[in-house]
Amino acid sequence: MTVSDLKGKTVAALVSGGLDSCTVTRWLTDNGVKVVCITIDLGQKDDDLEEVKKRMLACGAVEAITIEGKEKMADAGILLIQSQALYEGEYWNTTGVARHVTVELALPELQKRGIKILTHGATGRGNDQVRFQIVTNMLDPSIEVYAPWRDKAFLEAFGGRKEMIDFCEKRGLPIRHSHAKPYSTDANLLGLTHEAGKLELLDTPALFITPEMGNSPLEAPDEKETFTVTFEAGWPVKINGKKVSSTQAFEMANALGGKHGIGIGRHVLENRFVGIKSRGVYEMPGIVLLGKCYDYLLETILDRRARELFNNLAKYLGKQVYQAYWFDTGSQAAMAAIKTFSDLASGTIAVEMYKGQIFFQSASDAPHNLYSEEAASMEKIGSFNHEDSEGFLRILGVSAKNLAVKKQVSPDVFKKRSKH
Repeated sequence: MTVSDLKGKTVAALVSGGLDSCTVTRWLTDNGVKVVCITIDLGQKDDDLEEVKKRMLACGAVEAITIEGKEKMADAGILLIQSQALYEGEYWNTTGVARHVTVELALPELQKRGIKILTHGATGRGNDQVRFQIVTNMLDPSIEVYAPWRDKAFLEAFGGRKEMIDFCEKRGLPIRHSHAKPYSTDANLLGLTHEAGKLELLDTPALFITPEMGNSPLEAPDEKETFTVTFEAGWPVKINGKKVSSTQAFEMANALGGKHGIGIGRHVLENRFVGIKSRGVYEMPGIVLLGKCYDYLLETILDRRARELFNNLAKYLGKQVYQAYWFDTGSQAAMAAIKTFSDLASGTIAVEMYKGQIFFQSASDAPHNLYSEEAASMEKIGSFNHEDSEGFLRILGVSAKNLAVKKQVSPDVFKKRSKH
């Protein structure tokens, strides 16, 4: 689909109010397209959403809509925590899950207005173009997706951010970006993503960013602070003894974790779905803090077989969310299995926060806790009889001896792999 196919039609544009949003809205308007702009309130703190609405109208939108989405975003964040769905072990999918929530909340507005085309400002080399399109295809196959960054006409007009800034400045559009801004930022309740500009250079340190959700670990307080969270069936219901909703849980965890530099300035060199590597620097204090506390709780309730299954599901779901498949059949099945574990995840975890670090303090009131101080003790207490391990080791030794007899054991294995 190209811009010439859209002339005279109405499209819905998913916008944040940033440079891409302003450029795409004005450019489409200049090409005879009516643009209805939709912004989802995902708890982003970096912009006034009323100002975003005014900005988009000034860029030519025929209508600008804001939809409340903080509660759904918070619930999605808790589900990420319950499944420990990190991508490549480092990234909490804060932006990835936000795209799922954005499309899910925006589509009813298109359906209500009879709009059949959705557009966005995601580039052709990134992950968000995949998320916006695949999630739309899954939730409403009747809606077509137009991506300006894959349209030859748009690419001929805009080679990159410099041309977009020039375009907006020439037309007097109310953009916040300038040629001097060293990187771009995308925000929601779960975190901030910093990328592009000077951050594309690997000699730019992660703490080059100016934190917006707290302090860098280097500037965090010199005193430790205790953070306590109570989970009920996988959901945080109290923080420091105070009852909280999902949204309040993130707001408090963001504030307290951010204060101590938790999850601030995280460098991630990730493998994008499209096949290239990208560099991001993340701020995600709340989800890192709550996520670590939840992991400590899981340690108390899962045996080794359950933990192995859980870890496989977590890795799978981390990739599913990242690649835009959180709503598909595989994810539904994986989340159903995760619920088996989260239903058991009740208890209170206390940690200490200090200069970006989280230290375990205590676990209590966990009815499904498998840990037994008596059984694990090295002291002469409890019901575990050390002599019982004699038979256990004899059984294990059968297969070990068989490997030796059949010459499947090599004591020189490490020597063979060395250079010398």
